[in-house]
Amino acid sequence: MTDIERLNFIYAALQERGYAPISQIVGFLLSGDPTYITNHNGARAIAGQINRSEILTEIVGDYISHHCHSQTQ
Repeated sequence: MTDIERLNFIYAALQERGYAPISQIVGFLLSGDPTYITNHNGARAIAGQINRSEILTEIVGDYISHHCHSQTQ
């Protein structure tokens, strides 16, 4: 399972339980605190397999490339 598949799975589990999936996933990605993710359908265990640093790097890079005039590394 890829990280994007893991995120999609976690998103669905959070949504099924009535949480705000984006806010919960952001909290998890920033803090590493697994309690941001529900245990529903094993989503918390799957979250533990995500490479948070890699995802955050991709998110920031994508944001900068879409919203900034010049991109630096």
